[in-house]
Amino acid sequence: MRESILKILNQRFGPVMVVTLLLLGISTITRIVLLIYSFKEVEPINLPGIILLGLFFDLINAGYFVIPLVIYLWIVPIRIFERKWHRFVLYGMFIVLTFILLFNAISEFFFWDEFNSRFNFIAVDYLVYTTEVLGNIRQSYPIEWIIVAIVFVTVIIGYFLRPLIKQSNETSVPFKQRSLWATLLLIIPILSYFFVSNKLHHFSKNMYANELAGNGMYELFSAYLNNELNYDQFYQTQSEEESFKLIKELLQTSESEYLSTDIYHLERKIKHVGTEKRLNVILISVESLSADFLASFGNKKGITPFLDSLANHSLFFTNLYATGTRTVRGLEALSLCIPPTPGQSIVRRPNNEQLFSLGKVFKDKGYESKYIYGGYGYFDNMNYFFANNNYEVIDRSSLSEKEIDYENVWGVADENLFTLAEREIEKTVTNGKPVFAHIMTTSNHRPYTYPEGRIDIPSHTSRAGAVKYTDYAIGKFIKSCVNKSWFNSTVFIIVADHCASSAGKSELPVNKYHIPMLIYSPGNIDPSRMDRLMSQIDIGPTLLGLLNFSYTSKFFGYDIFQLEAGRERAFISTYQSLGFIKDGELIILSPQKQVAEFTPDFANGNAIASKLNQQLVNESIAWYQTSSYIFREGLYK
Repeated sequence: MRESILKILNQRFGPVMVVTLLLLGISTITRIVLLIYSFKEVEPINLPGIILLGLFFDLINAGYFVIPLVIYLWIVPIRIFERKWHRFVLYGMFIVLTFILLFNAISEFFFWDEFNSRFNFIAVDYLVYTTEVLGNIRQSYPIEWIIVAIVFVTVIIGYFLRPLIKQSNETSVPFKQRSLWATLLLIIPILSYFFVSNKLHHFSKNMYANELAGNGMYELFSAYLNNELNYDQFYQTQSEEESFKLIKELLQTSESEYLSTDIYHLERKIKHVGTEKRLNVILISVESLSADFLASFGNKKGITPFLDSLANHSLFFTNLYATGTRTVRGLEALSLCIPPTPGQSIVRRPNNEQLFSLGKVFKDKGYESKYIYGGYGYFDNMNYFFANNNYEVIDRSSLSEKEIDYENVWGVADENLFTLAEREIEKTVTNGKPVFAHIMTTSNHRPYTYPEGRIDIPSHTSRAGAVKYTDYAIGKFIKSCVNKSWFNSTVFIIVADHCASSAGKSELPVNKYHIPMLIYSPGNIDPSRMDRLMSQIDIGPTLLGLLNFSYTSKFFGYDIFQLEAGRERAFISTYQSLGFIKDGELIILSPQKQVAEFTPDFANGNAIASKLNQQLVNESIAWYQTSSYIFREGLYK
C-alpha cells in the first residue's frame, strides 16, 4: 500500500494527491477546532456521523478543488513539463493552493463564530459586497497579522513537501496515459455534481452536528448554485387552483372584501369605520435586536434600559417572529408584508420594481414615504429596491463629514443616523405633509464599534455594548422628538429586522426568530400588551389598522386586532427551509419536496418530530406557493 502511494506521488499527477491529502488534513483540523468550539451543543452520539460524513464531503470537495491542477497537469507537454524551471511553476501553484486552503480554514472559523454555520447563502451574498465585508473583517480582526501567519505556515508546508512536487517533475507520462488519469480524476466531480447534495450530511436533528459534518468550501459552492430556488421545482406543491382557493379563505377577514371572484385575484378592499388618523409614522427597524436582549423577556444585563422603560408606555408586542435571518428579509417583510420566498430575498431579486408596498399605501394617502439608512444603500440593493417601490431613499451620502461623530464600514453611528432622520422628517412636516419614515440602524453589527463615552461599555468589546449603544441612540432620538411640534401627532414603531443569531440545535429554532416590537404614541395609542402570535408580515396591516386607514390591499399580513382568535400564524425561514407556525406546531418545507412537522419548544428552540397534520401542511404550502407564484408572475405589482 505504501509503495503504491509513493508510486503515484512520484508520477506527474503526484501533486494532485499531495493537494488532496493536504486538503483532507486541513479540513479535518478545521472540523475538530469547530467541534471543540461548539462541543456543548453536540451530543456524543453524533460524533461518528460528523467524522465519517465529514471525511466524505472533504473528499468530494477535493475533487472540485483540484480540477484546475488536474487540467494543467494533463495538457502541459512533456518538453515543457520536464524542464528544470518548470518545477518552480509547480511550486508556485502548490503555494497558491495551500494558501487558499489555509485562508479558507481561518475564514470558516470567523464565519462559524458569527453564524454558527459553515459557509452558506450569507457567505455568497458577502462575496458580492467585498468593500463592506472586507472592511468589517479588518475592523473586527487583526487581518494583516493573520495573513502574515497564513503566509508563514504556507511557506513552511511548501518547504517540507517540496521534494514530492520535485519528483513529479522528473517523470515522463505520455499524453494517452495522462488522459486516462485526467478522465478518472475529473469524473469524480462530474458524478458528484449530479449525485451528491449537501442535504446528505443532514443526518441528525442536531443542526450543529449537521453543519460540522459538511465542508465549508463545498457548502459555498452549493449555496452559489442555489442562489435562487424555484418553489414549484424544489418544494412540495398542490394544484395552483387548490392553493389559491385556500389562500383566499385564509386571507379573508372581517374588515376585508375581495374585489374580484377570480381565483388568482387576491386584491381586497380594507374598510374601517370612522375618521382616519393621519399621524406621522416613524418605523425604526433595529439591526439584530433579539427579544431576549430586553428585560421584559428575562435579560438581566440591563443592556436596553430605554426600551425597557418605553415598553411600559407602549403597545408592546411580545409574541412576534421575524421571517428570516438577514436584514433584507426583515426589510422585505416590513415593506411588502409577504411571506419569505425560497432563495434570495425579493429586495435583491430582478423584477422587484413597483410592487405593492407599505410605502405605496402611505404615498397614496398623501404621505411622503422615506427609507433612511445609515450606510451606503447600494449594499444589498436597498437603494434600488426602495427607490423603485414608492420610497424616497436617503443614506449616509446625505451627511457631511462634520455631521458624522463616528462611522465604521457598515455605516455612521446610530445617533448620526437619527440626526439625519430628524432633519428629513422636519423637512416633510414643514412642507405641510405627513411623513412615513422607515429608519434602518446599523450599529448593532460586528465589529460592534460606536462613539466612546455614550454608555458604560467600551466600544469594540461585545455585542452587548452595541445593543446598549443602539438603545441609547434610540432614546436620545425620541427624547429629542418630544420637543418637536409634530411629536404629539406621531407614531413610533420600534422593531427588529431579525435576531442576533439564528443558530440552534433544531433546523429552525423558533426562539432565534423571536423579536420585540413597541408602538409608542402618547395620546394616540394606549399602552398595553399584545401577546397573540404574530408574524413580521403582519406589522404593516396592523399599523394601518391602528391608523384606521381604508385602502386596497394585496398584503399577505393580518391586522392582528381584526383577526379572530385561533387564526394566528407566523413564518420563519432560512434561504432553503420554510417554516410555518400555527397551533403550537411547526411545519418545515424543504427542497427535494420534503415536509416535516415538529412540536417546538418556544423557550429554547428545541423541537420534537410529530405526526403530520395535513390541514396545517396544506395551509403552509398555500401561503408559500401562492406568494412565490404572484411574485414570479408579476401579480404583486
